[in-house]
Amino acid sequence: MDNNLTITFTVDQSPAEVFSAINSVSKWWTENIQGASAKLNDEFSVQFKDVHYTKQKLVTVVPDKKVEWLVTESKLTFIKNVQEWKGTTVVFDISKTGDKTTLLFTHIGLTPEVECYKDCQKGWTYFIDSLHKLIETGTGVPDKKD
Repeated sequence: MDNNLTITFTVDQSPAEVFSAINSVSKWWTENIQGASAKLNDEFSVQFKDVHYTKQKLVTVVPDKKVEWLVTESKLTFIKNVQEWKGTTVVFDISKTGDKTTLLFTHIGLTPEVECYKDCQKGWTYFIDSLHKLIETGTGVPDKKD
């Protein structure tokens, strides 16, 4: 059974607009970002104070359809295994549903069995909602720059 964290929503905007918003990480996830997050093999890191640091590499980029980030470094200081996200994959699948666009977010490897699941589920729910707001209104609610 697939029990990776998944979140989905549907919007009126086009797949191209959804794709563009996903790649604008600083506008919906965190302004504390270093690196690039738009093209295949781009790498970027994010920092949430002294609690969360991860580095991601874009391993799949299919314009208007799919983006995948491989987490290559992880330091989550609020759990025992600070590298729990290392080797996990964050996937954004974009599909056309009639005249609407559906985004399916999946964090492969973030399952109820891992220590950070409850806290990370809350975090992702908040930030995917921020992405949803960015797509629909042009303004997300990212973590602010330190």
